[in-house]
Amino acid sequence: MSLRHYLRRPPAVTAAEAVRLVADGALVVDVRREFEWNRVHIPGAVHLPLEELPGRCLELPEDRLLITFCTGGIRSAGAANLLVENGFDAVNMSRGLVDWRAAGGPLTTR
Repeated sequence: MSLRHYLRRPPAVTAAEAVRLVADGALVVDVRREFEWNRVHIPGAVHLPLEELPGRCLELPEDRLLITFCTGGIRSAGAANLLVENGFDAVNMSRGLVDWRAAGGPLTTR
C-alpha cells in the first residue's frame, strides 16, 4: 500500500453503527497482525492482515458492505481506501477495538 491510502479520509462509521451494520449482513475485515487476531477478534470477521490486503482483496465478497477494522482505526483507514479504489463498498470503523467493546460488540478468542 502506498502513502496515498493514508492521506485521504475514507468513508467511516462509528463502532455503534458497525455493530448494527454487521447485524444487517456487513462483513468485518480485520487488518491487524496475526498475534493481534489471536489475542481477540470479532466473531465472523475475515482476517486479512494489511500487508496482504493488496494482493488478496479480490478474495473478498463484492456483494456485501465491508467494514475495515484494526486496533485504533489508522491501518483500517488505509485499508478502506484501498478497497474502495478496487471497487468494493467499504467503510472504516473509526477508533477500532476500544470503541467496538464500548459499543457492546462481541469479541472472541477462538
